[in-house]
Parts: sequence; structure tokens; C-alpha cells
Amino acid sequence: MLASVTSNGRIDRLAIGLSGLCLVHCVATAVLVLMLASAGGLLVDPRIHEVGLALAIGLGALGLGRGIFDHGFMMPSSIGGIGLGTMAASLTFPHGGEEVLISVFGVLVLALGHDLNRRAGL
Repeated sequence: MLASVTSNGRIDRLAIGLSGLCLVHCVATAVLVLMLASAGGLLVDPRIHEVGLALAIGLGALGLGRGIFDHGFMMPSSIGGIGLGTMAASLTFPHGGEEVLISVFGVLVLALGHDLNRRAGL
């Protein structure tokens, strides 16, 4: 089962989708916090960010690590690792503009790593 999930870039496509959801979450949170401070409070709960980061790290390790064994290229994993590190670093900032910008940048870099990983496996 694990081999079928990680083959043919499925895990990378899933991870890119998760990155997209994270991007939507970050932007939507910023907009909601600016527009509706009380409704936006639920979305800025630190547990959402911690769980999302844990999922990203798990999928990143699985997909990007599997790519190293499948195609032997380290660059996609290195780029993805930079994105994961940037996302983790964003958790150290207080909620606000800086945190959102750093999170979005990390998500985009991680998605790039997964896309490069997927393309290297073709």
C-alpha cells in the first residue's frame, strides 16, 4: 500500500495540494483577522499551525525522501527542506504580517521542492 501511495509522484501531488491549502489558510487568516477580528481568532490558533507543520514535515519526509531513492537527485529534497525550515521558523514570530509572509514563502519553496521531485521522477 505504501509503495502505491508513494509511486508515480502521488505523495508529491498530495504534498503540493497540502501546500496550497496552507497558502489559502495563511492568506484567508490574514484577511479574516483584518476584517473580522473575532472570527479570525479561531484560524490563528497556534495548534492549527503546529498540526499543519507536522503534516508538512511528515509528507515532506515521505515524498522528498522517497524521491532520493527513486531518482537519486538531492536538489528537490534540499529545496523542500529549506521550505520546511522556513515554515518552522515562522512559528517563532508573533501572529501578524511577518509570520504570514514567512509562512507563505516557506510554503511556496516547499511546493517547488515537491514539484521538482515529481518532475525528476518522470
